[in-house]
Amino acid sequence: MLKNVRTVGCLLLLAGSAEVSAQQAGCPSLPAASGLQWQEQAQSDFIVCKAAAGDGRIVLNVMLTPRDPGLNFNRTLRAERGSFGGESLYWYTPDMGGRDVPGLDFRRITTVKLARNHYAQIWIDAGDAGELAALQQVTGELGSADSGLAGHAR
Repeated sequence: MLKNVRTVGCLLLLAGSAEVSAQQAGCPSLPAASGLQWQEQAQSDFIVCKAAAGDGRIVLNVMLTPRDPGLNFNRTLRAERGSFGGESLYWYTPDMGGRDVPGLDFRRITTVKLARNHYAQIWIDAGDAGELAALQQVTGELGSADSGLAGHAR
């Protein structure tokens, strides 16, 4: 009898794990021409997708979450317009508290509400202006119709 209870308990745990895995999809598809590779870190309530360039640098980060990141950006730090997951956005230069940080001109951050209880926080660490523009274009292509981006966060 005890053996049967343990077996049933293990099966229920496995079934629960399969359900969680099914609900939590992976990172959205990167455009093939981007040359980037995702490194995925999934937690119970969010997914972090880190895109590495060919030289190993992490240049693009996307966090998909059911919680509003609650970041308030200073309008004076607003940079370019863009899009993600079909939503319009503004890119912001990160506020480093007045510190002069090397490469800050090529870093951007933003948040996007994709759907009810589906948010994305995105940040870019580009090496130069050309790479920044290319990465902003890549983010605009993420969330196309084939990726189902709004369903990625739980």
